[in-house]
Amino acid sequence: MRAAVFREAHAPLSIENLSVDKPKGREVLVQTTATGVCHSDFHFVDGHLPHRGGPMVLGHEGAGVVEAVGEDVTSVAPGDHVVACLSGFCGTCDQCLDGHPNLCTRRIVNRGRGAPSRLRLDDEDVVQFADVGSFAELMLLHENSLVRIDPELPLDRAALVGCGVLTGVGAALRTARVEAGQTVAVFGCGGVGLSIVQGARIAAASRIIAVDQFDSKLEMAKSFGATDAVSSNDGDAVAAIRELTRGAGVDHAFEAVGLPHLVRQCIESLAIGGTATIVGVLPLDANIEFPWVAIRPECKIQTSRMGSNRFRIDIPRYLDFYRQGRLQLDEMVSRRGRIDDINEAFRAMKAGEVARSVLLFD
Repeated sequence: MRAAVFREAHAPLSIENLSVDKPKGREVLVQTTATGVCHSDFHFVDGHLPHRGGPMVLGHEGAGVVEAVGEDVTSVAPGDHVVACLSGFCGTCDQCLDGHPNLCTRRIVNRGRGAPSRLRLDDEDVVQFADVGSFAELMLLHENSLVRIDPELPLDRAALVGCGVLTGVGAALRTARVEAGQTVAVFGCGGVGLSIVQGARIAAASRIIAVDQFDSKLEMAKSFGATDAVSSNDGDAVAAIRELTRGAGVDHAFEAVGLPHLVRQCIESLAIGGTATIVGVLPLDANIEFPWVAIRPECKIQTSRMGSNRFRIDIPRYLDFYRQGRLQLDEMVSRRGRIDDINEAFRAMKAGEVARSVLLFD
C-alpha cells in the first residue's frame, strides 16, 4: 500500500510502498477513504514534538470501510463504515470503568513489544502514529480504536469527527460544560479552535470571541458562530476581550494552539469564577508563567484530553448534530487532495489558509 512516511523533523514526508500484516485477534483492516490533516501531525514535522526515530506513518483522523477482521472481533464486520480515533481504550482499567475511556491507562490497542510490526518498509518496522496512521491506503487497528457509523454519512466529513471536531466540540460541551448565556473566548482558530467555537454555539453561549493572528481564520470563526473577532496582531488581545465584556472577562477561555504565551493570555482573560481550558498540545519542556495578580478570584485552570470523549457515544452524537444542521462539517473542509498532496496540505495549514484539508483515497 502507498503511505506518507515521516522520518525526521523539518523534512517533507515521502510517499512510499509499505507492506501491511493481516488482522489478528481483535484487529481490523480498514480501507482508508478519507483522512483529515491535523496540526498534531505537523507538530512532528516542525519539531514541536519529538520522535524517537525510525519511519512513521502520521495521520490519526481517518475514516473508511472495513475490509477484513481478526478472529476475535465483535464490534464491526467487513463492509462497515467506520471512523478511527486515537483514544483507543481497554475497557477494564479504573479510568475506563469510571466513564473516562479517553484517559485509559492500558495501551492494549497496539501489538506491544516483541510482537511483529503491523507495517513494514522492506526489512524495517514502521510506527503508526497514535496507533492509527491514517496517511495510508490501509489502516490496521484494534477494534477499540474504531466506531461504526451510518453508511449514508459522507466519510470525508465523518473523518474530521475522529479528532479535531471531537476534541474541540467536546472541550466546550464535555470538558468545560459551557452553559447557555455564558461568555467564551477561543485563542487559535484552526480546526480545533473552530470546533470549540461550534461547541460554544451549540451550547448557546451568549458571546463567543475568536482570537487569531490570521484575518482569514477570524472570518471563518464568524461563519461558524463567533460573535466577535480579535486580531492578535492589533495589540493586547486580553485588553480587547475585557473591553468587549465591559471589563468583566469571559466565563470560559480556551487555548487551542499549544503556545505558552497564549495559555497565559487565556488565563488572564477570565472573569471572576471563570475557567481556562488548555486544549492545545504544548512542547514537552514548556513552562507557563503568569503574575498571581492576573488570576481573578475562584478561577480554574484545566486541561482537556481529546474533548473528554467517550468516542463510541460522542462521534455518532456529533454526527447527528451534523445531520440536524447544528454542526457545520461541510464548511470545515477547506481543501481536498490526495496522499501525494500531504506536504502542500501542511504548508497551507501553517499559512492559515485552511480550516481543514482532507486527503481522499480511491
